[in-house]
Amino acid sequence: MTDYPRLSTLKTGLACRCPRCGQGALFRGYLTLRESCPKCGLNYGFADPADGPAFFVMTAVGVVGMILLMVFDFSVKPPIWVHAVVTLPILIAMCLGCLRPFKAWLVAEQYVHKAAPPVFSSNGKHGD
Repeated sequence: MTDYPRLSTLKTGLACRCPRCGQGALFRGYLTLRESCPKCGLNYGFADPADGPAFFVMTAVGVVGMILLMVFDFSVKPPIWVHAVVTLPILIAMCLGCLRPFKAWLVAEQYVHKAAPPVFSSNGKHGD
C-alpha cells in the first residue's frame, strides 16, 4: 500500500482533485462526484457534503454581492433594469463559480478528518 503525504485541503479543493493523491479528478460532471479516484483508487463513498456547499456559497456570495450591489446602487444610481441585466447574472456566475471548488474543499476536509456516517445508540428504555 502506498503512503500518501497529507495534502492541503484548500489546494486540492480549489483544483477539484482527489484529497489523497492530488492527481485524480474529483468530479464526473459539474457537481457529481466520481465513485473513486482514477489515479489512486480512493473510494469517495465517505464523501457526503449534502447541502453544505450550496448554503455556504449562497451565504458568502449573498453578503459580498449585497455589499457590492449597494455600493453600485448608491454611487451610480442605475435604473432597476440595469440590476436585472448586470447584477443578477454576476451574482449567479459568482455562485456557480464558487460551488464546485467549495464542494471539493468540503470533500477534502471530510477525507482529512476521516468522516464517517453517524452511529446512534439508545441510552434509555424508549423504543423497546
